Amino acid sequence: MRNAKKNRISTSVAAILVAAASVAQIAAAQAALPKRPQLVVGILVEGLNDDYLRLLRGHFGEGGFRRLMENGVTISALDYGAPLDGAASAAVVFTGAEPYVNGVPAGMVFDPATRRARSVLFDAETIGNYTGETLSPKNLAVSTLADELRIDTGGLGYAYAIAAQPEQAIIMAGHAGNSAFWITDDTGKWATTTHYKDLPTPPQNINHRAALEYRLDTLSWTPLVATDKLPDLPSYKKLYPFRQIFPRGSATRYKAYKASPVANADITSLAEEYIKILTLGKREATDMLSLGYTLHPYAYGREADSRAELMDGYLRLDRDLQRLFAAIDRQGPGMDKTLVFVAGTPAARRQRRDDDRWNLPGGEFSSRKAVSLLNMYLMAIHGNGDWVDGYHDGQLFLNRKLIKERSKDLEALRKEAARFLTRMSGVREAWTIDEILDNTAGGNAEAMRRNIALPVAGDVFVTVAPGWQELDDDNDTELPVTTVRSVLPTAPAFILVPGGTPRTIDTPVDARAIAPSVAGILRIRAPNASATPRIRL
Repeated sequence: MRNAKKNRISTSVAAILVAAASVAQIAAAQAALPKRPQLVVGILVEGLNDDYLRLLRGHFGEGGFRRLMENGVTISALDYGAPLDGAASAAVVFTGAEPYVNGVPAGMVFDPATRRARSVLFDAETIGNYTGETLSPKNLAVSTLADELRIDTGGLGYAYAIAAQPEQAIIMAGHAGNSAFWITDDTGKWATTTHYKDLPTPPQNINHRAALEYRLDTLSWTPLVATDKLPDLPSYKKLYPFRQIFPRGSATRYKAYKASPVANADITSLAEEYIKILTLGKREATDMLSLGYTLHPYAYGREADSRAELMDGYLRLDRDLQRLFAAIDRQGPGMDKTLVFVAGTPAARRQRRDDDRWNLPGGEFSSRKAVSLLNMYLMAIHGNGDWVDGYHDGQLFLNRKLIKERSKDLEALRKEAARFLTRMSGVREAWTIDEILDNTAGGNAEAMRRNIALPVAGDVFVTVAPGWQELDDDNDTELPVTTVRSVLPTAPAFILVPGGTPRTIDTPVDARAIAPSVAGILRIRAPNASATPRIRL
């Protein structure tokens, strides 16, 4: 009897000890788990180039790019599969999904109903604040990092986005964000859409008290440092420093401004005001601030060679990043409580044409001429009618309504159109949408397939030869003359995690991995279409 009682007591003691050990292990595990960052800063930099970062590293200050390089995880090649514009790149980074899934193949898409290009985020059911543009995230088919953060915090966490271009700002803010602000092409005002219900005071104050329209009258962009201090510049560039202005009356005044580092600086200044006035990152819930910058070669100067302007842009953005990080330390939660990720995007496929004196081979590919000739060809075979709706950004659109009325085989007509276009001067390749979907198109077929969005895709995809000028007749005639260049679909990226270990990843990393990796650090759900494994940080 006594032995049985002893055994029961021993068993109870052992159970208590095991339970205590389990509790201790759980407590230790929780203590080891890093605290969730109080602020997330997502930065998209169009045209960010690893070569220029290396070239100018010695000219950077301690608190900008070098802080990212020395304290964060450096990704040498963030791979988008195929070159994408700023809007499509933003969608890949912030949704973790490709255009085929997220619905955003480019900032501008073709509308067969009007036979004109329109924003991929066009939404007639909304109106704009400080703009006549009617945009919303409705056509973004999946959730974003900002959406998931807002859901996770029950709406207590803020999510704001600022960029020069509307599509970037809206995509970064997502469906559930508080607001997205951008700069309009026609007035230079900070604008948003009525989809978002929050109207923060900083951009409104600028519109009323420091309107860009008047600031640009006296503003000029000149080198930040003496040009003879910049590396690898030819002597004539050092002797004659650039000076860019934004004259009143120019049809491209605000577009030129938005393409310059001056706009980057204004975006940073507005971000500082957000951090200060909206007390981002200083409450219990995690907040998110997303910013869109550009480092594309400047296309609005007098000369095609814009290397001096480009290097100056890097130096200026370095200072902007330093200002931003200092504001987080001074008026925000501190960089030790902030997660920062910076994603570069591929270089622009169309770049400023070199001067004719260099006698480089090339020519002009006119979309209007291509459409006209193809339509006459198809009429000769299939009878009178407008067989072609139009052409936009390398995609040709057939008149599907007419094809259906005449009971024609759509796939067969696509093949006829592609064969005809490949015989035109300046066309390197032409693939039908069927070939792309079947992964039988040339080059990187899988990347071509994933970077289209079926609801807005054309019937034939045309690749214009390098060095040729692609005349898109929807474009403003005052835009700079550009030619096609072959560019890599990669760009550098950085992830700066509080308490993280610095390292460099030299192998290509899928751009779709950024969103789930950031979500993992925050311990929230990844966006709902994200299926790419996280980066091992």
